[in-house]
Amino acid sequence: MDNRPLEGKRIVLTRAPEQAQEMIHALEILGAEVFLLPMVEFAPPEDWRHVDDALHKLSGFDAILFLSGNAVRYLFNRCRQLAIRWEAEQSPMCMVAAVGQGTAQAIASEGLRVDFVARNQTGEALVRELGDRMSGKKVLLPRSDRGDEGLSNALRGVGARLTEVVAYRTTAPEGVDTGMLSRVRGGEVDAIIFASPSAFHVFSDCIGADEAACLSTRVKFAALGPTTASAIRSAGARVEIEASESSVSGICNALASHYLQRPAKVKPA
Repeated sequence: MDNRPLEGKRIVLTRAPEQAQEMIHALEILGAEVFLLPMVEFAPPEDWRHVDDALHKLSGFDAILFLSGNAVRYLFNRCRQLAIRWEAEQSPMCMVAAVGQGTAQAIASEGLRVDFVARNQTGEALVRELGDRMSGKKVLLPRSDRGDEGLSNALRGVGARLTEVVAYRTTAPEGVDTGMLSRVRGGEVDAIIFASPSAFHVFSDCIGADEAACLSTRVKFAALGPTTASAIRSAGARVEIEASESSVSGICNALASHYLQRPAKVKPA
């Protein structure tokens, strides 16, 4: 494989700045010119009481399910603020499960073992793959305030005794780079990466759903995983590039494969 398959490609990344650096670096190594157009911001929950209560009762849970690196980051930061040592508080029989290798890596970076990683990159897939192992189990689910109820219902449907806590909030940015947004709307970039449904929905709200759908025929929309891809398609837009794995390497590989299969057209002199 060409070691710079994204040479000359202008890629827009809609991630929050604090999450974007690793992806920016990886894309630049592949030759891309990367622009930031943050469409989401993250913040702590307005009230920590439910999280704190769960953290003080870690030993009582049979399983803890992490759906994103954000859930890992905010939960472990709160542990540090409360001086809770996760390994000491957690029952040795407690299963730690993750959606996606990126989330699993975030857990491992905190020094915690990962017992199960969903092969498919959605929360519902995680429940299906765990199956009856969740029946009757006390399960902790730290999540965003915009979490999909489908996962909660699926867990309860298999008999899990579920405790959900809002570990972080997903918000729209206070301001949007109007200059960069204009360049995107004008088709002056090659691709735009959406790492979450929230990022796409805010983007769509900024320019309008009809324009977003039209734009997706001129600028390649790239989705970090099937959940995000499904949200984009459900809104009537086209997903040209989809990472099978919700990670930096997953989206980089998807972009590289796409452009290697579709070499740039040479404009006539």
